[in-house]
Amino acid sequence: MQQRQSTREDYSKRVNIIVEYINNHLANDIDLEVLAGISNFSPYHLHRIVKAFLGEPIGAFVTRVRVETAARLLRYSDMSVQEIAYSVGYDVPSSLSKAFKQFYDITPTDYKNNKMYTIMKPLKINSNLELTERIVTLEPKKAIYVCLIGDYKKNDYGMAWQKLWQYVRSSGKFSEEMKKICQDNPNPNIIKQMLIEGKIAHVGIYHDDPKVTEGDKQRADICLVLPFEMEPKGEIGVKEIAGGKYAAYRYQGSYDNLDEVYDTVYGKYIPESGYQIDARPGFEIYLNDPECTAPDKMETEIYVPIV
Repeated sequence: MQQRQSTREDYSKRVNIIVEYINNHLANDIDLEVLAGISNFSPYHLHRIVKAFLGEPIGAFVTRVRVETAARLLRYSDMSVQEIAYSVGYDVPSSLSKAFKQFYDITPTDYKNNKMYTIMKPLKINSNLELTERIVTLEPKKAIYVCLIGDYKKNDYGMAWQKLWQYVRSSGKFSEEMKKICQDNPNPNIIKQMLIEGKIAHVGIYHDDPKVTEGDKQRADICLVLPFEMEPKGEIGVKEIAGGKYAAYRYQGSYDNLDEVYDTVYGKYIPESGYQIDARPGFEIYLNDPECTAPDKMETEIYVPIV
């Protein structure tokens, strides 16, 4: 039983490497030999194991992520169909058009021009919602993370955070590193200060738009940013949260209303700002603890990648 668990943890670690590579190289050719090399799977086992973990063949996964990313850019950016096709890895726009029509029964051009057409759910824009907005340029940050695949509304996020913190504590590194930090900075509120400064941060990266991706295929990386580096282990991976320019929106209120907040950000705030989104995934930073904070007092910062 222990050996079986150890094997699963090893496979999970290697599948994380594959998925992260695909996320970061969507605009390029994704060669199966390269994926096999970086994950140390044979090409034969790569197909079987990735399908077991992701629920679909590797080729279907890559195509779906490309088409769904294209759908988001078509709806929320001013990029041309040609530019979007290149940005998600198609050599010619006609290849994107063919794949897009197979998925959604509409061409990319028609979908871009018809803002009333919905693939799954229409936008719910709250014109009265007031959000604090700022434009920021962020440095890349390393984080440990757990990848969740499933409906965003049904995932067990508390268990994911628990796994991350349990791994950090079991490593013994947190107490060692914090001891060094406290020696250099005797501030009794040092951890609170580091949370404010973002040196410790609870981050959610959401790769898929629930309006175009079925619930069982939605991907989220639940991340913990720390002031020191950790090594990957089993399902706990290590990734870099992309730096660059973001529009940041602070929302106070229940997590249950975040769908409406996102619709308002993408349907009202971003179009009115004049900025264009790009293909990087957005993310959320959670500023307080839901275990000891009333739902209407919860604070979330939503970061939308822009150019």
